[in-house]
Amino acid sequence: MQKLIPYGVAGAAIAVAALVGGYQLGTTTRISSPAMAAASAPEMGESIRNYLLANPELIAEMQTALEEKQKEEQRLASLDTIKNASAEIFNSPADAVVGNPQGKTTIVEFYDYNCGFCRRAIEDMQALTAADPNLRFVLKELPILGPDSQRAHIVSQAFHRLMPEKYAEFHSRLLGGGGGRATEESAILVATSLGVDEAALRAEMKKPEVIEALQKNFQLADRLQITGTPSYVVGDEVVFGALGQQVLADKIASARAQCQTAAC
Repeated sequence: MQKLIPYGVAGAAIAVAALVGGYQLGTTTRISSPAMAAASAPEMGESIRNYLLANPELIAEMQTALEEKQKEEQRLASLDTIKNASAEIFNSPADAVVGNPQGKTTIVEFYDYNCGFCRRAIEDMQALTAADPNLRFVLKELPILGPDSQRAHIVSQAFHRLMPEKYAEFHSRLLGGGGGRATEESAILVATSLGVDEAALRAEMKKPEVIEALQKNFQLADRLQITGTPSYVVGDEVVFGALGQQVLADKIASARAQCQTAAC
């Protein structure tokens, strides 16, 4: 999953340098009129330029500081969303659950059936749920990769509504089966191979509740500032990208530690 690149770093550097330059100028020069201020602008610009040329490490330092500030703002915004939308995130009836449905610790994955990183990450989910009998793994559908994904996820939602007990197998076959790009046709083929009646499935696909469930996931992802798949919610944290089984295991352990003194 691609990382968002902060913007405005150069502008921020100039702004800070301007403050420094302004302070330095202010100690020796008192600007008394707009005309004088305009006249001094070229000199101030040259002063800022010289300051940045003499201190190029400032831009790198400011970029690091800006990234950290944005991460913290994102964390706080996500924390607020997790707190206020916990039922929607962790207990939506539209979402499938693998692992232990009654598990004490829940991890939520936002995924797209045509996401290559999600295909690799399915092995993490399978390994984690096999090794941890108290792990509840929620699958939240987020078809962001075009019309094929959207149609495949409509089939997926309809299948879950009709045969929730077989959804884990459906999910594994469609996402991890190595059958190429997921489409409506390939999803229906997997669904019917697991015993669903095709006519009933197609009828279910037309119900407004199916589209509404996906729309709610998009809205929730937006509130959590999720822009790619896979992304996870573990405890009070949003984890972006396919970071591997060990990273997720560490996040799960951290969430459990937080739950020792609070209701989870």
